[in-house]
Amino acid sequence: MKEQDIKVIAIDADDTLWDCQSHFDRVEARYHEMFADYGSANELHNRFFAVETGNMEELGYGTKAFTLSLIENAISLTDGHISADKILKIEQMGRSLLRLPATPLPGVQETLHMLKAQGRYHMVLFTKGDNLEQEAKLKRSGLESYFDDVVIVSQKSEREYAQLCLRFGIDPDQLLMVGNSFKSDIAPALEIGACAVHIPFYVTWQHEESEVYAHERLRTIAHFSELTKLIS
Repeated sequence: MKEQDIKVIAIDADDTLWDCQSHFDRVEARYHEMFADYGSANELHNRFFAVETGNMEELGYGTKAFTLSLIENAISLTDGHISADKILKIEQMGRSLLRLPATPLPGVQETLHMLKAQGRYHMVLFTKGDNLEQEAKLKRSGLESYFDDVVIVSQKSEREYAQLCLRFGIDPDQLLMVGNSFKSDIAPALEIGACAVHIPFYVTWQHEESEVYAHERLRTIAHFSELTKLIS
């Protein structure tokens, strides 16, 4: 990875800039408690994940898709014998995720400030999910001013990374992608010829689990603040 060639730094949002997945895991744990009579936590998780995965093509990612899948799964679990009160409780549990704090992880704000102050890179927040939800989290995080552009997509595949390069008029090797998900943030970026920095988070959504491998254009760091050691 030649940092002198980098012109655009694209940075993921959830579980890269702020904690997200642990909030979803806590809601799902409460959901398991509600339906403990219908199976073990592992059985309930597997059944829900199958419903959630089946809905992704139509519903995409984010809190709204997650909540609709929770409700659909609850109706299926109970063969339709679920009270309106329970459905409302599930809806409220899901809705609470729309207000998760989006507090920047340690070192994030200071590192973004240093990179922005250098004036050498075009800083882009590149994330997937629901536009309104992602925009609201960015606003709550207080990190808006560090980004020159915000790009929110429904999926992160090679196609979206190639379009990102076209949008900013750069060659793939002039793009550096930073993120926690090897599946969404790292692998597709490397496939088009971009550089990448992987920052694993302590919890990973099952849908984002994938094989991790070494690559000449890839660096792995433990903390966001270590970015300044790679690009300065």
